[in-house]
Amino acid sequence: MNFLYLGALLVSIAGMVVLDLRFKLFFAAAPLRAAIVLVVGLAFFLAWDVAGITLGIFFRGNPGLLTGVLLAPELPLEELFFLTLLIFTTMNSYAALSRGLSSGRRSRTRIETGSADA
Repeated sequence: MNFLYLGALLVSIAGMVVLDLRFKLFFAAAPLRAAIVLVVGLAFFLAWDVAGITLGIFFRGNPGLLTGVLLAPELPLEELFFLTLLIFTTMNSYAALSRGLSSGRRSRTRIETGSADA
């Protein structure tokens, strides 16, 4: 059993949690909505994986890098954590970019209107 990849995924998820809490991006801003998005995203991508496995498109990666724990045939435990990281990163990025774009519009409006509060 090799826990290196799973450990790296957990460290990465912890980093996303720290960023989320520090900048109030995803779970810190709207916990219920964030949980729903995460669960729906996981369900979608797990269904996608199962379909790919059933069609013979997806298969388990290098077993030397994985724990060996399978959630289903050809679906390693690490996939669940990878998908969680993927969704969490996407939502934090979206929240950060949305906030940055909206604050940029406010700054531009202040400049265009000649407002002294910049």
